[in-house]
Amino acid sequence: MTGIKTTGEKKMMFFSGRAHPELAQEIAQELGVEVVPTKAFDFANGEIYVRYQESARGADCFLIQSHTAPINKWIMEQLIMIDALKRASARSITVIVPFYGYARQDKKHRGREPISARLIADLMRTAGATRILAVDLHTDQIQGFFDGPVDHLFALPLLADYVGSKVDRSKLTVVSPDAGRVRVADRWCDRLGAPLAIVHKRRDPDLANQVTVHEVVGDVKDRICVLVDDMIDTGGTICAAADALFAHGAADVIVTATHGVLSGPAADRLKNSRVSEFVLTNTLPTPSQLQLDKITVLSIAPTIARAVREVFQDGSVTSLFDER
Repeated sequence: MTGIKTTGEKKMMFFSGRAHPELAQEIAQELGVEVVPTKAFDFANGEIYVRYQESARGADCFLIQSHTAPINKWIMEQLIMIDALKRASARSITVIVPFYGYARQDKKHRGREPISARLIADLMRTAGATRILAVDLHTDQIQGFFDGPVDHLFALPLLADYVGSKVDRSKLTVVSPDAGRVRVADRWCDRLGAPLAIVHKRRDPDLANQVTVHEVVGDVKDRICVLVDDMIDTGGTICAAADALFAHGAADVIVTATHGVLSGPAADRLKNSRVSEFVLTNTLPTPSQLQLDKITVLSIAPTIARAVREVFQDGSVTSLFDER
């Protein structure tokens, strides 16, 4: 039996889409359950079929799917799986989204643009999700897009403790790659007892619409700089920020990010960068061409498993991240 029971015959069932089965297996092992067997395949025209091999009636169901490439396919599969659980009379449906797709489209920058992050939340709710559990959303406001509980998990303790265990903290400077990540970088400073620096980007007035100048605010000379961001996509922004730090005399640069999207030219950029180490979590699968010595992938599975256990037992997810 894949579910686990507690007092009062309350039953947990754990389901996974096909996007990132390795992470699902790790979480299931942490929880002491098995992933519910699911029949899933694509029809010739690309439509997706899903059927669970066990009854979910009356169960508290947890469904994981990370929005990796091809992102639209896996989002659609997740919606179909939610619908299947709703129609199978699940007691509750908690959707676990380690990486939330379309999170960067969280507001209108210009007229006639969509707010796609809100659309994703609406689709999940309509499909039947009762709760969302996500890791390091691109912006906090996305929590308000879903009409129901949202548990926002953070990879900061995992990443910061790893970096702090490897370097001399007295030589460490935490760096935000842009003004938008300063708040997160500040939390890193509190945890590691390190000063803060910021890479400020602006247009070069002599090269309009062509080149961005990176100014460094803060002392980075002869320091070990840890650049903190939520995701690395093509790697252009983070590698340019690292170059700016080296140009200002940094002794070394370590890059950390929760989500390794790693698309397009990312492989070449990371490989050729002077950055000594890129530290990621496994919210997304790492492409085979990026199995580089300088890339370290930490498992987010224990963090997600603890949150799932708190939700199932009506505990406090927030307490997992309280500073001690």
